[in-house]
Amino acid sequence: MVGEIRDAETAEIAVRSALTGHLIFSTLHTNDSVSAVGRLIDMGVEPFLLASVLEGILAQRLGRRVCPHCAAEVPLEEAVRHRLSAAEAGLFPGLRSRRGRGCEKCNSTGFRGRVGFFEMLRVTPALRAAVTERRTSVELLRLANGQFVSMRRDGLIKASRGITTVEEVLRATQDAGEGDA
Repeated sequence: MVGEIRDAETAEIAVRSALTGHLIFSTLHTNDSVSAVGRLIDMGVEPFLLASVLEGILAQRLGRRVCPHCAAEVPLEEAVRHRLSAAEAGLFPGLRSRRGRGCEKCNSTGFRGRVGFFEMLRVTPALRAAVTERRTSVELLRLANGQFVSMRRDGLIKASRGITTVEEVLRATQDAGEGDA
């Protein structure tokens, strides 16, 4: 376990350890999973080395969980609906979602606890080749499409199940991937 990769020296140690057969887990500050590739290359990791050792990248954000004690179904506000693609809005039958009204159990906030929004970029042979060729993040995402669920999409799925709110997902994911299906 490498606590956090912050600089070229730590990145090199992690890659060299992985090259010798060690399974390495670490953290890296980026906005999403695919940005980690560019960040590591910017730190000086050679793309061909990165492509040979990278297996997957998990990105996460935390959002607030709807209070189960005071949750009620409400219509999606117009301002929120405009921030969703047609595919995203389709996750919400009748354009309705759940929201906490506020109670003594949640200190009148409507939220109680946290929930994670995740995305996992699995490194396939096609992605390895693209990393070696220094392809852009957009191109890497295009190659991962079909087996990739963004943090925003994961959060919206959780919002459609009443676990969190759409507003909380949009706040936590900063509208990243707006328009993604």
